[in-house]
Amino acid sequence: MESGGMIAQTIQLALAPVFVLVAIGNIMNILSTRLGRVVDRSRKLQELHPVTSGAEHDAVVREIRIVARRITLISRAILVLVLSGLTIGLVVALLFIEEFATINLRLVVASVFFLAIALLMGALFLFMLETRNATAALRIPNSYLELDRNL
Repeated sequence: MESGGMIAQTIQLALAPVFVLVAIGNIMNILSTRLGRVVDRSRKLQELHPVTSGAEHDAVVREIRIVARRITLISRAILVLVLSGLTIGLVVALLFIEEFATINLRLVVASVFFLAIALLMGALFLFMLETRNATAALRIPNSYLELDRNL
């Protein structure tokens, strides 16, 4: 096959990892938005911390701890997503290096792509942990639900 045809085939091969990169970007956007909201909440709680006492203060401290955990989880998820994205970029670069240097890098490309997907899965796991932390913190007390009323 002529070199133009091989380049076109390499570009086609590179499209699948690029779609994964787009997905990673979308997830990073979601996580960045969540991080911004959690940081805003932490600032508000930090303002409340010195002016509360007793049970109210304890509730503020408990929420600060949850928010701190959420910030850690989101930050780690973003870091792992960035590493996954960089690894996907490496896959695309390796595909072109393989084409232009005419060396067999299939095993390396497959291994790096596997690593990128594993990192993506790790980031999604951290995202799941963060959302579980957020939901656990937002439990609505049954007294507010007024379950004894037929509405």
